[in-house]
Amino acid sequence: MITPKQITVMLAEDHAIVRQGLCALLNADGHFKMAGEARTGREAVEMAHKLRPDVILMDIAMPVLNGLEATRQILAANPAARIIILSAHSDDEYIERTTAAGVAGFLEKQTSAEILTKAIREVAKGGTYFSPAIAKRLPHDKSKPRGRDGLPMAHGARLTSRESEVLQLVAEGSANKQVAAELGISIKTVEKHRQHLMDKLNIHETAGLTRYAISAGVIESSVQLTIV
Repeated sequence: MITPKQITVMLAEDHAIVRQGLCALLNADGHFKMAGEARTGREAVEMAHKLRPDVILMDIAMPVLNGLEATRQILAANPAARIIILSAHSDDEYIERTTAAGVAGFLEKQTSAEILTKAIREVAKGGTYFSPAIAKRLPHDKSKPRGRDGLPMAHGARLTSRESEVLQLVAEGSANKQVAAELGISIKTVEKHRQHLMDKLNIHETAGLTRYAISAGVIESSVQLTIV
């Protein structure tokens, strides 16, 4: 008797208890093999490139690099990657941005184990799977200009991958020196990216960048508590 090949799954989720629960659930099923666990979007990008799993389960709100930008970078490097968003956030803006980024599925974290495993199997076969409630709300209005990463574009201009990374780190409260260290670039280059961000978005202070990052779903409102 031929044993069916296990589907390799990589999980990107910053909450340890959620990671442990999902891993236990999938391992117990017997049809899946956990290839790796990422705690940040940056780790997710690196692991996806190294491990090449059949399916990636991706949270949206993660530190260092959010799930949207991580998805964009993974798909840019490997268009064949199969990514399912598994998030507590399922408002229309999140759905629009993730579908624009090219994900193969979107599930709410409240979904059942049966739906989750069904979605992974479907996506691993090359299909797509969106939870029924989300499928009804998939965007049909293509009139709004959006970038490949799904972020709304300001006055027709889109943010580059590096600008999106700088935006998140700045919005999370990192100083230029910290951003430079995290991204492996000079402080002068960080300053240039910040200025480009402000010019493109017509925003002239850090608090404004933070507000934009929250409204665009780049970070959660709870991440930056000092904003007024």
